Amino acid sequence: MDIKHLQYFLEVAKYNSFSLAAEHLYITQPTISKMIKNLEKELGVSLFDRSKKKLTLTDAGQIILEQAKLIDLAFHNLETELDNLLGLKKGHIRIGIPPIFDAQFLLQLIGRFHEKYPGITFEFGEDGSKKIEEDVHNNHLDVGVIVLPTNNELFLHFPLMEEDLKLIIHPSHPLAQKTEVNLVELASEPFILFNKDFALHDRIISSCNSVGFNPHVISKSSQWSFIEEMVSWNLGVSLLPESICRHLSKNVKAISIKNPSIRWELAIIWNKNQYLSYAAKEWLQFTKNHLS
Repeated sequence: MDIKHLQYFLEVAKYNSFSLAAEHLYITQPTISKMIKNLEKELGVSLFDRSKKKLTLTDAGQIILEQAKLIDLAFHNLETELDNLLGLKKGHIRIGIPPIFDAQFLLQLIGRFHEKYPGITFEFGEDGSKKIEEDVHNNHLDVGVIVLPTNNELFLHFPLMEEDLKLIIHPSHPLAQKTEVNLVELASEPFILFNKDFALHDRIISSCNSVGFNPHVISKSSQWSFIEEMVSWNLGVSLLPESICRHLSKNVKAISIKNPSIRWELAIIWNKNQYLSYAAKEWLQFTKNHLS
């Protein structure tokens, strides 16, 4: 059944006339008469009583009329909702952000996007890169900020930012007076790391392994503020991204790492095999344009 059949039926019922309905719809009377006959044949009932001088609805026609009004209203609502989506008057974007990431820069971009599209809402999830990738893959998130590399068979991505990690130590630590420290100098230190959900956990361990030692990890956390707190109580050392270090208190000290320096690259990913909403597509394009 074509929606136009019902809309033509509504017009005929409105005017109680094939000719007036045809005139209003800018079609010929034979065309609308044929449409109604096809509808009656499909439904298996007569919709109009044509035996009288004035065209009237049959009992079946009256029932169909009430339902046709609801269907027509739903169809118009659907058209309006699609127009809103295509015009980005409405929409919802789910974004995964790692808590080890200084989100200020990204939130500034989201703020500019919101100014342009105030009807689009955002939902944020904080997790490590591994969990964010899993949620994007399972369509629990639309996009996510992760640490590269990522699985290029599952995700598309573009770079967001890159920076070095810095050593975080207590001000009384013997290395605190240095401006930079060789990674191998930390071989005997107790480490406080992010937990295994974070790609940074594996990155730090592999970097330590590359210079001949396996770090002695005494604690793990999912929050950089808690890691900072533990270091401030002289419980161990840690490595944090440079942007996070700008927000640390004076109770800890940040020092550059060399030989090797440990660099991380952040990217925005989305699932290459999942449907992406109009709002999410526009946000990705908007973000990419501002980053370039």
